[in-house]
This record gives sequence, structure tokens and C-alpha cells, in this order.
Amino acid sequence: MADKRDYYEVLGVAREATADEIKKAYRKLAVKFHPDKNPGDHTAEDKFKELGEAYEALSDVDKRAAYDRYGHAAFAGGGQPSGGGFHDPMDLFSQVFGGAFGGGFEEFFGGGGSRKNSGKQRGSDLRYDLEISLEEAARGVEKELEIERYVPCEPCGAKGTKGSGGVKVCTTCGGRGVVARQAGIFIQQTTCPECRGAGETITDPCPSCKGDGRVQRDSRIKLRIPAGVDTGTRLRSSGNGDSGVRGGAAGDLYVFLHVRDHDVFDRDDADLFCSVPLPFSVAALGGELKVPSLDGQSSIKIPVGTQGGTVFRLREKGMPSLSNSGRRGDLNVTVQVEVPTKLSSDQQEKLRAFSESIGEHNSPMQEGFFQKAKRFFDL
Repeated sequence: MADKRDYYEVLGVAREATADEIKKAYRKLAVKFHPDKNPGDHTAEDKFKELGEAYEALSDVDKRAAYDRYGHAAFAGGGQPSGGGFHDPMDLFSQVFGGAFGGGFEEFFGGGGSRKNSGKQRGSDLRYDLEISLEEAARGVEKELEIERYVPCEPCGAKGTKGSGGVKVCTTCGGRGVVARQAGIFIQQTTCPECRGAGETITDPCPSCKGDGRVQRDSRIKLRIPAGVDTGTRLRSSGNGDSGVRGGAAGDLYVFLHVRDHDVFDRDDADLFCSVPLPFSVAALGGELKVPSLDGQSSIKIPVGTQGGTVFRLREKGMPSLSNSGRRGDLNVTVQVEVPTKLSSDQQEKLRAFSESIGEHNSPMQEGFFQKAKRFFDL
């Protein structure tokens, strides 16, 4: 997330900009960097995608509030606002401009009524569910994922054809990738069934990819998982989804994390909780108790007369905070006093003598309870 630009900077607006100002800025820049106006310009394509992501985050009230508070981490952590991930930038563009220029954007981009499709289509986004341990979530870890996905076809260089030619404009849609039909007073547009939206047909398809420009392969992808993630955290690996058709841009890979339950610790956000047995003698006399933590072994000073159920808090011994860099949660240790279950006759005799020696007035919890329940015993 460190390589991402500030969304307000991407759109060129102030942080206090109104919704109308944000939309106006997006419309202006989206037209400038639209792929149809910049064919083959990958820099413009990346900027167009970046604009779509920035606009979608800042045009939604909940997402904007989360971004203002947490920055880009708002969309990487389990606490992200509702509404799912970011949409395809082309779909978003259509939503913003839809209807403003008739049935398409031909007049808007110039070129009259027959804008041709380049044949390149963006690849699909992929989902991967990954399970990690609590220790890995606490420290951060690099994982190598093995996924099956579409990759560019090497024999044809992702063009889909055997030679340099072999491509012609689809006669069904005229290169538009869509066909229109009258439905009452409305005109409906659907993907061209002949070229499947590419706008082109292949006359000498590559035998390896059958004209698609891509093939399915097993891929290994390295993913860095930051410290502090939790179940539900979603990470995006840009460009590691399916490769696009005939050299189109690749989709993204979305990794959904699941943190396994731990044998010792329970977790609530960045705080950890555990229960630790406390020897009867240490509870009565006081002393030091060794307890587990994610950093290894820690020590707690036990006061004289510690009761079972007492909670000791070890500051910053919990999980790293994903939304607040540098901060760690606390480790909360509940002690459970152990009562001996196997005593020799000599030990039993000494324990009876001990009980008689302290009497009733050296047990504050017992004394307080019977004081409150006195009226029941007086019946």
C-alpha cells in the first residue's frame, strides 16, 4: 500500500472537496486517460484505473470516511466498509457517463458512429482463500501461492494468430463488440455472439491458444502479508489475475485471509486473551508467574492473596494494529487458582491445621458473600 498515491492527489482535489467537485474532476481526467483515446499507452491505462479506484472510494460516503481515517489500509483490512471491492474501471466509467452521450461514447471520443474495439479485453479478477497461523498474522509473512490462471500465450506473443495478419473486423458487429436490437421504444445492446465482444475475428488462430492469446497454466505468486491481519482481511495482488484476451490488461488477484484458532490465545481485534493456571501456594504467598506471549515467555508479579479470575494486563504484548502502524494491543491474562486434588494424609492434616489457624476472618471473599446472604441463613 505504500506505493499508492493519495486518492485526493490522484483526482487533483482538496480533502474538503464536495461530491460534485470530486465527480467533475473524475469526469475530466477519465476522458483524458481513457484507453480508447490512448491506444497502446499503458501509462494512460494505469492512470485510468487509478482514477477509477480513487473516484469510487471518495464518491461513496462510507468509503470516503473510512479512507479519511485509515488511508489505504481501510480497503485492505477486515474492517473495511461494506460494499465489496472496487469495480472494473471501464464499468465505473460507463456508470458515471452512461446515457450522457447516447448509446455509446463514439461522439464523445470523436470518430463518428463506428468506434472499433481493439480486440483486447481485460482479464478476470481471481479469488484465493489462504489460511495462516496467529503467529504468522502477528509477525507478517511471505507466502508462495500456487494458482491456475490464464497467462499470455508465448508462441503467438498473446496476439492469437499464427502470423502477422489473420485478424479481420467482425462483420456481425462492425468492430464494436456489441450488437443492438430494438425492444419496443428501447434499444438494447448485447455482447456480439460472433466475436464475444472483441470486435475482431481470427482467420488463422494460433494452435496453442486457439486464437485467445492466452492459455491456462499453474502459476506461483509470492505475496507479502503484513503484520496485524485478521480473518476477513483482503489483500490485492495487482495484475496477478487472469491475463487479458489477446494482450489485454491482466485482472487482479484478491487473497482472503483466514487466521486459524490458537490453542492458547483468543483474539479481539489487536488484544489477546488467555487463561493461565496459578499454583495455590503462589496465589496465597505471592510470587512470580511465567506466562506465554507471542514474543516468548513473560513474567507477572503475583501479589499476596491473589484470587482466581484476577486479570493481569501486559501492555503491548498483543497483536500489531493493521490500521494504526506501530501500535500493538495488550495481552490479558486471567489466572485460575489450582486446587490440589491428590494429597497425602500428612498433607491433609497440615491443611486442616492451616484452615483452623486462619479462621473465618481471613477469607475476605467468603466473609463478604455470607454478609450479603445472611438473611437467607437466618430463616
